[in-house]
Amino acid sequence: MATRKVTLSFDEAAWSYAEQAAARSGMSPSAWISKAARREAVRMGVGPVPDVTADAAADTAELAAAEEAMRASG
Repeated sequence: MATRKVTLSFDEAAWSYAEQAAARSGMSPSAWISKAARREAVRMGVGPVPDVTADAAADTAELAAAEEAMRASG
């Protein structure tokens, strides 16, 4: 998975919790925070951004196949 370097600010308590939780999980704080953010986003119903270009291409292909099927059936 690709990574992106960012700068974040945490209050002291939040950073301490993250460090402790990461250590207990055998992970770096960065990896633990990434995993926690991903888990929270999924819990909230946030998913990957849809690829509208691929969706449009699939719709076009499906429409063409349906039209071909209609022509073939007479």
